[in-house]
Amino acid sequence: MSTQNVGNEENAASKSKRPSDSAFKQQRLPAWQPVLTARTVLPTFFVIGILFIPIGVVLLHFSNTANEVIVDYTQCKQIGGNQTCADFLKNNTGGRCLCEENVHLPVDFNGDVYMYYGLTNYYQNHRRYVKSRDDEQLLGRLSLTPNSDCTPFAYTDDGTPIAPCGAIANSLFNDSLTLSLNNEPIKLFNTGIAWPSDKRVKFRNPEGNLNKSLEGFAKPLFWQTGLADLDPLNPDNNGFQNEDLIVWMRTAALPSFRKLYRRLNQTVPEYAKGLKAGNYTLHITYNYPVVSFDGTKRMILSTTSVLGGKNPFLGIAYIVVGAICVTLGLALLFIHMRCSRSSNMEMINVNPHTQYS
Repeated sequence: MSTQNVGNEENAASKSKRPSDSAFKQQRLPAWQPVLTARTVLPTFFVIGILFIPIGVVLLHFSNTANEVIVDYTQCKQIGGNQTCADFLKNNTGGRCLCEENVHLPVDFNGDVYMYYGLTNYYQNHRRYVKSRDDEQLLGRLSLTPNSDCTPFAYTDDGTPIAPCGAIANSLFNDSLTLSLNNEPIKLFNTGIAWPSDKRVKFRNPEGNLNKSLEGFAKPLFWQTGLADLDPLNPDNNGFQNEDLIVWMRTAALPSFRKLYRRLNQTVPEYAKGLKAGNYTLHITYNYPVVSFDGTKRMILSTTSVLGGKNPFLGIAYIVVGAICVTLGLALLFIHMRCSRSSNMEMINVNPHTQYS
């Protein structure tokens, strides 16, 4: 054999794709695989069922301790008119409609009372909608060139940059909801409704005077007031740190959602313990159109329980899963006993050494 052939064989051996002789590459590592038998599987089903059903009952009980009233005001009728506010907005773009709805509290709403607004068929989770914002701008770092993700809500028709830009801010919920009892307005707080971490970390106002900082910027196209005038009664609740804006900017994951709108002012003596049972009036300044996309609008009054707001889903889910596990356990136990008995009888019949008395 020539020297050249020997060299070629050595090169071929060095380029071999065979894995090295190690326990990992040759799959000789120790492994464990559970053996599923009736003795191990059946107790698992019964234990899960026995644990989940009581947990679900407890969760459902706590959820039911929270009181809740929902009022759908999508088709509320205009005060002094013969049409609904939804029809009024169709014929008067940018108009404002006033209407009222009765709110009946069947029981006392004791403890903290919160007001939410709810929207249905509203897809805040759409990919282009979710990314249509400028986080640098929301941190108070204003630039005459907004983030391109804000397009087509980055500039006005004359080229003026918008603050805050993007589809999320542009579609800010702007209905006004107030409650009254016997024509006496009930005081509600519009602060303390946003996540503290959002207000502290994600949203900041520019340094110095807010109005001066916003010179050269336009308000979003669908807004009726500017960013610096969102809350005329509380200067600290204006700008990018307005809590209604912060709540709205946290987009919902599902097409039907609710967002915290107000909380009851319990420093007033008559409302220190909450709202008493009775008939209240909901006063609505109807600005937000939803009928065009087959949506609805709701006002929700709710108290809280140990686990938060009223939400029976988790308790029901635990009970259903527990019931399914118990049912499957009983079914498998029946099958196991039936098949085991059949196997034993077959073994007796085929055993030639079986003696009969």
